[in-house]
Formats: sequence, C-alpha cells, structure tokens
Amino acid sequence: MVERTRRVNGAETTESVFYITSLPPAEASPTRLLRLIRDHWRIENELHYVRDVSAGEDACRVRTAAAPEVLAGIRNAALTVLRASGQSNIAAAFRHLAAVPQKAVELVTRFVLRLL
Repeated sequence: MVERTRRVNGAETTESVFYITSLPPAEASPTRLLRLIRDHWRIENELHYVRDVSAGEDACRVRTAAAPEVLAGIRNAALTVLRASGQSNIAAAFRHLAAVPQKAVELVTRFVLRLL
C-alpha cells in the first residue's frame, strides 16, 4: 500500500493505493517497490500523458491500415526532436512551432543534420 497526498489549488487530498507484484518477498523490499512505482509513473507522466494530451493522440480518429502506427511514429519523432533541442514544456513548444512553422522546419533540419 502506498499513501499519496496531493495538493491542488490549496486543497489537499490523500488516497491509499494498493499495488500487486509478482516479485518474491526477498526481492520486494519497500525501497525497490517504491522505485518501481515511481519509474512507472515517470514513464506515464513523461511519455504517455504528453502523447495523449499535448500531441492529441487520444483525440485522433485515424483507425485504418497502418496510419495509426505511422502517426504514432511521427509523434514520437516530434517529441524526440523537441526534447533533444532542450524543450521541457512540450505543449508550449507545440503551440509556438504551430505559430511559426518555419522554426519547426529549421529545428527538424538541424536535428537530422546532427545525425548524419
């Protein structure tokens, strides 16, 4: 069980969350379990949330043939380029580059040229 406390707009909430593991007790120390849980949420927050919300993956209605996989690859490439350029606020970077498309082209070009 992990007890989480969260503060949003001055209001504090606490919840108890139960996790199940297949690790044997000898390998399931509290420190290791907490690290595994935090690693899971780090991935969820840094990758899945960004893809779902900032990149609009959940709102996308493309469902046929290989198009969903192609679009997922393009989203991943965009996130890779933005992170490699030092962007930490992906949503703000998307908004900025949407307003100035030439900068997006320059960013991708610089990234690709560095790989060559």
